[in-house]
Amino acid sequence: MDGHFSRDLLRSALHGFGPSGTELGPAERRALERAAQRRFSEAPAHLSDEPTFGERLSDRVARFGGSWGFISIFAVFLVIWAFVNTGILGKTAFDPYPYIFLNLMLSMVAALQAPVIMMSQNRQATKDRQMAAHDYEVNLKAEIEIMALHEKLDAIRSEQLLTLVQKQQETLELMTSALDRLTAVHGRICGST
Repeated sequence: MDGHFSRDLLRSALHGFGPSGTELGPAERRALERAAQRRFSEAPAHLSDEPTFGERLSDRVARFGGSWGFISIFAVFLVIWAFVNTGILGKTAFDPYPYIFLNLMLSMVAALQAPVIMMSQNRQATKDRQMAAHDYEVNLKAEIEIMALHEKLDAIRSEQLLTLVQKQQETLELMTSALDRLTAVHGRICGST
């Protein structure tokens, strides 16, 4: 029964993919194999790999650099810098207004922070693509299984209809036979009177 179901499943799935099943991509082939073998789809192995130190660091920098906490701390730092160099130190300030040294430090932080955040975003985009590919395979397998179940239900319904038609035919034959006998009996009764 299971092998029959697998053949039906593959046949109906290949029919759903068009006239030629040879043009299937790797995702479609994997989904068909898993559906035919009645196996679950596993999550991509790459997602469970332990991130390297650099990847963990870039994730932390991106998480902190894109937070209100970072903006608040940086705003407080800038206000203190301006207050110390303008209000407290006055003429002896090590970075007087227009704060050229502060601009240099901000430029260096931005120059370092941007690529680190990009590394984290690229890694996340790669994970998102892998998850999207996995979701596609899972959805495709589910669709294949649903198609196979529809075909199986259609086959069961066809068998039931065929059985019902056969039973109706037998009932009609019995009724015709009974009617013929009744007509014959009626004819004998009417003919004897």
